[in-house]
Amino acid sequence: MNILKNCALLCLLALSMPLYARQKDDDKVRVTYDVDFEMRFDNREYYKSAFSSSMTVFGARLTPSVGLYVPQREKNMEHRVMFGADVMKDFGASPISSLIAGGVATDETSPSLVNTALFREIVLYYRMNKATARTGLELYAGIFPRRASEGSYSEAFFSDSLRFYDNNLEGILLKIRQPKAYWEVGCDWMGQFGQARKERFMIFSSGRSHITSFFDVGYSAYMYHFAGSEKARGVVDNILLNPYIRFDFGNRLGFQEFSLRLGWLQGMQHDRVFVGHYVLPCGGEFDLAFKKWNVVLRNHLFYGTDMMPYYNSLDAGGDKYGTRLYMGDPFYRIHDDGSTGFGAYDRLDISYEPHIGRYLSIMISARFHFHGFRYSGCQQVVGVKFNINEILKRK
Repeated sequence: MNILKNCALLCLLALSMPLYARQKDDDKVRVTYDVDFEMRFDNREYYKSAFSSSMTVFGARLTPSVGLYVPQREKNMEHRVMFGADVMKDFGASPISSLIAGGVATDETSPSLVNTALFREIVLYYRMNKATARTGLELYAGIFPRRASEGSYSEAFFSDSLRFYDNNLEGILLKIRQPKAYWEVGCDWMGQFGQARKERFMIFSSGRSHITSFFDVGYSAYMYHFAGSEKARGVVDNILLNPYIRFDFGNRLGFQEFSLRLGWLQGMQHDRVFVGHYVLPCGGEFDLAFKKWNVVLRNHLFYGTDMMPYYNSLDAGGDKYGTRLYMGDPFYRIHDDGSTGFGAYDRLDISYEPHIGRYLSIMISARFHFHGFRYSGCQQVVGVKFNINEILKRK
């Protein structure tokens, strides 16, 4: 806890420092900092289906960090070494008296819920930028914010809940930019082998190429290794690939966006202990989006099989795989009544995303979920994000 307090103090001291002009000596080492704030309200009414529980997500996160900035002009490189803390609070999640809980210690009586114990994780990473005539190279290594990843991943890969609650990646990320293309590849190590803790890691990648003014080709993929622990031996390999093409005629038709995205989701999953062979869930994704005056109407349709066939399976210790094995939106399970085969999942989003400035984004949205012709639930979402990283980029 002393380390966390010192981290918070360093970050606050850095934030109190004013921004200053560029030094005459461009290669001089100096202090840099970053601050990322996010608040999310997400009211989920899922009583019409059994895919997920109704709940309200309402919380805020602050991720301040401070470090050293080291320019290396002769090689067109910049280096940063950053240290900070991820501070997160679920609104209303404060400890209650054990007397209220009947004298029994529960999660709701835990002292870890007090406001002075909200430090979720240390942020500790190295970041490098290198530029050539046509290629930009960026490297992250350590524990760094998930927002560093700029790939286009379907919610079959990562749900909105995971993106909010699992804010950091632990591992390495390499990004390559060209005038009409972007690629990234990374590794997120999520679990070290232990008595009850499973060994888990993911290798992920995404890329896109701008073929014409209105046509893009891209892909996203991951290989997730969900291994065992001393308590529950076993390994499940979870591979997901998503090639896609995208058309955007917004500029030609006077819209901010008028896009159509066609993609294919192909899973390859192998439970080595209990199944012994690969299963191949798959399906097509179709996205249609209109944006005008910062109002967005987006429809997402998936037609395919259950992308999470082992969701309710148990490991050798009797624990359900569930969200430990599948990090995507549970609506991609397609059927909530035990049936199998192909089916349709449709999501309609209506949102307002006003342009406030370079560092602040606001989103107000209503999301409606359907399976076949059956209503499955809705969400009302309000999100606020603020990040000053752009301020610190060199002109």
